[in-house]
Amino acid sequence: METAGINIRHLEAVHAIVQQGSVTAAARQINLTQPAITQGVAKLEALIGMPLFERRPGGMAPTPAGALFAPRAAAALRLIGRRHVTATQIHAFLALARQGSYAAAAAETGLSQASLHRAVGDLALNLEQRLVERRGKGVALTARGLAVARNFRLANAELSAALSEIAALQGREAGRIVVGAMPLCRARLLPATVAGFHARHPEVDIAVVEGSHAELVGPLRDGEIDMTIGALRFPPPGPDVAQLPLFEDRPVIVGRAGHPLARAGRAMQPSDLALYPWIVAGGGTPLRRQWEAMFAGVGLDPPRVPIESGSVMMVRQMMMSSDFLTLLSIDQVAVELEAGWLVKIGEAPGDVRRIIGVTTRADWRPTALQQGFVDMLAEQGRAITAERDYS
Repeated sequence: METAGINIRHLEAVHAIVQQGSVTAAARQINLTQPAITQGVAKLEALIGMPLFERRPGGMAPTPAGALFAPRAAAALRLIGRRHVTATQIHAFLALARQGSYAAAAAETGLSQASLHRAVGDLALNLEQRLVERRGKGVALTARGLAVARNFRLANAELSAALSEIAALQGREAGRIVVGAMPLCRARLLPATVAGFHARHPEVDIAVVEGSHAELVGPLRDGEIDMTIGALRFPPPGPDVAQLPLFEDRPVIVGRAGHPLARAGRAMQPSDLALYPWIVAGGGTPLRRQWEAMFAGVGLDPPRVPIESGSVMMVRQMMMSSDFLTLLSIDQVAVELEAGWLVKIGEAPGDVRRIIGVTTRADWRPTALQQGFVDMLAEQGRAITAERDYS
């Protein structure tokens, strides 16, 4: 079942019954009739496929499904913020946020442009905020609109998690895990984890979104990505994210086979590193900072970086036909080293290391399946740590 099929008023009914313990008290709290609340809960139960409450002498008590669903529903309602916001308004507004025009959003949703205009306009009236503004032939979200869109996405993430947990209660494995993958984890950590997780949970979909930290942190905060994996940031990017270290990585200096610094019997000197061009990740990334610290640690000014790239494929192709050097994890170029296309020039001088880990939203409450995926990442991290033994 898609979250778009859930009626917001029905969520309110569930939340009120949990809070008040009876339909009568819940009706007074949210200003609906008892038949309306009963009917709303029945429709939600029909969608979910399980009862959410059971009648007891003292009132209504959540079933196991209700106990799972109620806190997620409460979180979604807090994020939505206003009582009279509807699922149609949320659906229309998020489509407009994704597409940037009413025409494209209408094509995505199947609604007419007039219906989309009306839904977004009614939402703005409900929230008493200006949410969109004209930009040429399209529209852009205002600052308030961006915040509202983020909250709606997070509300959808909560409801999706609730449906996944209830599916597990029914003996079904269902759901989708969305992982943001930064360059280093794509070489070994993430492929091994995804393969192992899929073998155990073949019915669960896994989507991998590749990008840099800057490209992934926004979707993470919006709830479009469950977690990102890669080099952790110190300090963290904000109090709204949490970081879980997995293992320590110590990059090495790599060049082409036959590079002048790779000649047999020649001991590399730190001063040699400034004599050749470098291709390294862009400024502000942990690897770039480590590269700069490497030169500072031996009392040298970092040389100019004529080419910036975090793409291993780009780096490999550039280096195979030139004397460029780079600083990368052994895992990232394992295939190239084994094939003999690239060689390890030497260890990076100084204390060059970075912590690889998982970043999530600070208030993220993973489902059992999501937590299982994180646990498998941690297991892989321990295996890599034991194998490398930097001590």
